[in-house]
Amino acid sequence: MADDEPTADAYRIEHDTMGEVRVPAAARWAAQTQRAVENFPVSGRPLPPRLIHALGAIKAAAAEENARLGVLDADVAGAIAAAASEVAAGEWDAEFPVDVFQTGSGTSSNMNANEVIASLASERLGREVHPNDHVNASQSSNDVFPSAIHVAAAVSVSDDLLPALDRLGGALRAKAAEVADVVKAGRTHLMDATPVTLGQELDGYAAQVEQAADRLRAALPRVGELPLGGTATGTGLNAPEGFAAGVVAALVLRLGVVLSEAPDHFAAQGARDHLVSLSGELRALAAGLLKVANDLRWMASGPRTGLAEIRLPDLQPGSSIMPGKVNPVIPEVVSQVVVQVYGNDAAVAFGGSQGNFELNVFLPVIARNLLESVALLAAASRLLADRCVDGIEADRDRCRAYAEATPQAATALNPVLGYERVAELVKESARTGRSIREVVLDAGLLDEAALDDALDLLDLTRGGRHTG
Repeated sequence: MADDEPTADAYRIEHDTMGEVRVPAAARWAAQTQRAVENFPVSGRPLPPRLIHALGAIKAAAAEENARLGVLDADVAGAIAAAASEVAAGEWDAEFPVDVFQTGSGTSSNMNANEVIASLASERLGREVHPNDHVNASQSSNDVFPSAIHVAAAVSVSDDLLPALDRLGGALRAKAAEVADVVKAGRTHLMDATPVTLGQELDGYAAQVEQAADRLRAALPRVGELPLGGTATGTGLNAPEGFAAGVVAALVLRLGVVLSEAPDHFAAQGARDHLVSLSGELRALAAGLLKVANDLRWMASGPRTGLAEIRLPDLQPGSSIMPGKVNPVIPEVVSQVVVQVYGNDAAVAFGGSQGNFELNVFLPVIARNLLESVALLAAASRLLADRCVDGIEADRDRCRAYAEATPQAATALNPVLGYERVAELVKESARTGRSIREVVLDAGLLDEAALDDALDLLDLTRGGRHTG
């Protein structure tokens, strides 16, 4: 026997309705999980931990509710609830080996949870706890697994993404206040436009982030509608009356997120519209972050031949051949995250369109892409705040020089000289390279005092009397 060949005692024999299966001796799972491991060697990636933890939380709440309703004996339910709570706390993640590309309903992972929890509960109780008859009582994979996706999404957005967006929005607001008086050239179509302040731009970015957070908060009640209680096809067969409501109430207390029993179980099991909608909001957030990241890269470009209006923190050498080069690495990371989120959203949207009759069977791939998007956006938002926005420094002199040089500052002269006359002055400025101030004074159109008043750069950024 080769040294690395497993010995017979490295395995045990488990059985299910299809016969016997050889399972690693130390594994907490049983036959159905092992079949799934052998059937789906696809990506080597198991379910996201948040989804595993959500399954554990649901199983714990279900056991307690089954005891209250008389479906399970109190001691059996207590052992199941304790074991499931350990799963929910992340203590048994390694016991969930089933590939994310698996049975489209998530049945394999639901049974993985049932088997692991049954094994742990049996040890506690000192007698057998059955994965189907006890752990899965009053449930079906078809209502539990999609419910777990919704719970995981709601918890991830609430606990991870929204705090990260609050951090980013706060960082942008703080930096905007710091540079509120830095006047710079505005740009539309990537061409010179009337002056703005750097603070106004950063406040605009903060508003984008805050609005995205508001949209996500508004989506959470719909995401929190759970199909629990529908069992196999939405009819609720084998689920006692009040079971779903009791489980949902327990989950709300445990997790602190907005959850409810779905008002229509056929819609809740046959379609994943609320998850598709949430993914769309994540894509919208990603689009906003890309705008911010690209603007920061543009403003920091140079340092000699770019805009060089701001300096980003120097984090690492930027070239293996050009000494001293430093790149905008954090905005680049954020931009790459956006690319991934766009791709994830396409997968979620397509998967969500594939509900057939009473069940969507693209659940695992929807879960994998949706939860990855939440995690990536949360990490990228914190990174952008912590390692980029906080350290931005404005080149005040360069910003002001650009603002003074742009011919479009002459827009403020429209009420005094008229649009057509000002257009001629702008063309003259562009042709000769002289500033608008010089052109106006040389033409004798205004004296210096009147021109200073009309072209007060900071005042121009406030609108008001200078707009026509």
